[in-house]
Amino acid sequence: MQRLASLFPIAEQLGAYSRDKLQGDLSAGLTVGVMLIPQGMAYALIAGMPPIYGLYASLVPLVIYAIVGTSRQLAVGPVAMVSLLVAAAVGPLAGGDPSTYIGLALLLSLMVGVLQFGLGLARFGFLVNFLSHPVLSGFTSAAALIIGLSQLKHLLGVDIERSHLIHEILLAALRQFADIHVLTLAIGVGSILFLIALRQWVPAIPGALAVVVLSTGGVWALDLAATGVSIVGSVPGGLPSPSLPPMDVDAARSLVPSALAIGLVGFMESIAVAKVYASRHQYEVDANRELVGLGLANIAGAFFSAYPTTGGFSRTAVNDQAGAKTNAAAIVSAAVIALTLLLLTPLFYYLPKAVLAAIVMVAVFGLIDWEEATFLWRVDRKDFYLMVVTFAATLSLGIEAGILTGVIVSLMVVIYKSSTPHTAVMGRLPGTETYRNLKRNPEALTDSCLVIVRMDAGLYFANVNAFKDLVMEIDAEDDSLEALVIDMYPVNTLDSTGVHALKDVIETCRRNDVSVYLSGVKGPVKDVMNRAGLTTMLGPDRFFHEVHEAVEAAEYNTSLDPANLDLPTRTTADVS
Repeated sequence: MQRLASLFPIAEQLGAYSRDKLQGDLSAGLTVGVMLIPQGMAYALIAGMPPIYGLYASLVPLVIYAIVGTSRQLAVGPVAMVSLLVAAAVGPLAGGDPSTYIGLALLLSLMVGVLQFGLGLARFGFLVNFLSHPVLSGFTSAAALIIGLSQLKHLLGVDIERSHLIHEILLAALRQFADIHVLTLAIGVGSILFLIALRQWVPAIPGALAVVVLSTGGVWALDLAATGVSIVGSVPGGLPSPSLPPMDVDAARSLVPSALAIGLVGFMESIAVAKVYASRHQYEVDANRELVGLGLANIAGAFFSAYPTTGGFSRTAVNDQAGAKTNAAAIVSAAVIALTLLLLTPLFYYLPKAVLAAIVMVAVFGLIDWEEATFLWRVDRKDFYLMVVTFAATLSLGIEAGILTGVIVSLMVVIYKSSTPHTAVMGRLPGTETYRNLKRNPEALTDSCLVIVRMDAGLYFANVNAFKDLVMEIDAEDDSLEALVIDMYPVNTLDSTGVHALKDVIETCRRNDVSVYLSGVKGPVKDVMNRAGLTTMLGPDRFFHEVHEAVEAAEYNTSLDPANLDLPTRTTADVS
């Protein structure tokens, strides 16, 4: 049983099943299933595919993730962000052929699944750390604008050429301002206002489903399709048949960067929301297991007409609020979609595309993270500028180039921070044995013959120059310097370049008749120093546990005036 639970987490969840859990899972599964019908169809339009493929993407991937996924509330299926990335990846390769477009989208789903599955088995879940929160916020906010505006053609009832650059979309819409279909616009805007009003005042009612039912009935009753209102039309019924995605080597090679972007962005979105609800319900989710689960969901989905999927924020929130206790809720949702595909697809014939556009716009414009921007401006300007750069790059360069720019700039910031660590010259707080940064504690006591320095980072190749500059500047500026105390406690690592840097410092200090003392050297760092001969070079009597001990030894062994540092009088017997 334990082995089965390790392979299929749902087995463990169902092992202690109860009536209360069943009620919660049924309620949540029905709610999310009903929510997925209009939402999935709307997101398929973002991906550039017929609406029915949104329902296909809401079926098999849900079941597979429910069996192998570790999150009990995560609602897997089509999401706006991944849908937009699919359109950006497949559109330029399809050549305007709908069947080729669909085939490439399914191939992309298979590639994303294989990538996620492989990364999960190799325990590469840490890769998501390279997508920092400011990068994701900037990317998500810009993508939300692009997604929302990409629906303008359905909202306005005009033909706007597909683009993922916001200025091109707006210019194309302005050029066709005179051709706007007023009735279509009225339906779309009315749907937006209706959705916002329901969410604000009657959140218990599923707004997307309500607006779909009312608008479809209205278009049918008034025969608005005859006046030019664009409708979904015939929606094929029946469950998706198993089929092999087209294996085009050249296309697959071109789709590799997109598969990587979708795999990581989709995983980041999924694991972020999964961890929130796991913490809330006091259980653990494993990033690598989640990669495996999402990978298998996409692999299986690719053989059943599903384009790439991942866990969604809004559906997961609804799933939790509706009472989901286990992954059985997702299976109930999939059953609702299956029932819809088998029996209810004819009911969507008169569904206006403007309503699907309204559902998308209301959903994604809520992703524009104004609060995070103001928070970063107040707390960390560097992260704010990183968010702005990613936001601007995504709007001006496109989806994939935008997130790539954000990742590259993030890595540059990490490298810069790593190579320029915080350093401090320290003094002793009056009446204590505590040493603090002089810049923050100007009242701290110092002596011109003794300098105490600290670098708050491991000493390795990227920051050795910062360390050497700190010490050399002190040595060059103060001819009276007799002793240097280096607080090594913040140094957790020491590589060969760091060893050479320490040797250079010790040799330079010796040439200037300056004694060097080290305090707080940790075991692993001391081991490296022993192997490199630094302990012998410096002398074992120059290592101390605390800064205060090192200062006392320096005062005893040099001509320092103890009064200047508020030090106790020392005798030979005091030195151990």
